[in-house]
Amino acid sequence: MKINFYALKAIYLHEMDRFRRTLMQSILSPVLSTSLYFIVFGSVIGGYVKDIDGVSYGSYIVPGLLMLTLLTQSISNTSFGIFFPKFNGTIYEILAAPISTFEIVLAFVGAGATKTLIVGLIIFITSTFFVDVEVQYPLLMIFLLLLVAFTFALFGFLIGLMSSNFEQMSIIPTLVITPMVFLGGSLYSLDMLPPFWQMVTYFNPVVYLINGLRFSFYGVSDFNIWISVISMVVFLLVCVSVVSILLKKGYNIKN
Repeated sequence: MKINFYALKAIYLHEMDRFRRTLMQSILSPVLSTSLYFIVFGSVIGGYVKDIDGVSYGSYIVPGLLMLTLLTQSISNTSFGIFFPKFNGTIYEILAAPISTFEIVLAFVGAGATKTLIVGLIIFITSTFFVDVEVQYPLLMIFLLLLVAFTFALFGFLIGLMSSNFEQMSIIPTLVITPMVFLGGSLYSLDMLPPFWQMVTYFNPVVYLINGLRFSFYGVSDFNIWISVISMVVFLLVCVSVVSILLKKGYNIKN
């Protein structure tokens, strides 16, 4: 299959240019939020919490906060990226161009994942000013960051594709993803929960992502690392399948 790199590059650079125009808002907000988390949880609450699995509390929550940023930013970046052309009608220019649906998805998802990884890197650097951060398995960390960023950017594309207004687009990131991250062990270890709530947490898919990333940092996890990797790959394949079907049918775009 021959890829139209010129069209792919045009969409990708257009999305990245929008990120550049809102650079202060895109970067300043996550940095301030992360700093507040470390001030409140890392410094204040961390003073009352003992080390978890040999890791200080402030350092322990770094992977959870990083995962929170990755999930929310990946979804919001790509969902808005595809929804806005639908909203102002420019989506028809993209559909009329000599570019395949695969190239359209790749351009939007690639730009969304790139923006997310840039913000994630800034969050990681910000955390080093507050706590000691150690990465025992850097290659695994990079692999998981890329996998999560691209998978949830694709999920965000799916949300933007299916949404008919801004309210629908914000439901899942606000009412589903954020609570799942906070209830998925981002700020605590599952061993700190009563047995019943530990069992409930097992049904939260985000907990496996956080533990996988935490393992790449400190070598500690409540689950086997392969559970995190396999769950992400399966979710990625599901998103690819659903997006492909909806685009071929022109769902919420051509009608």
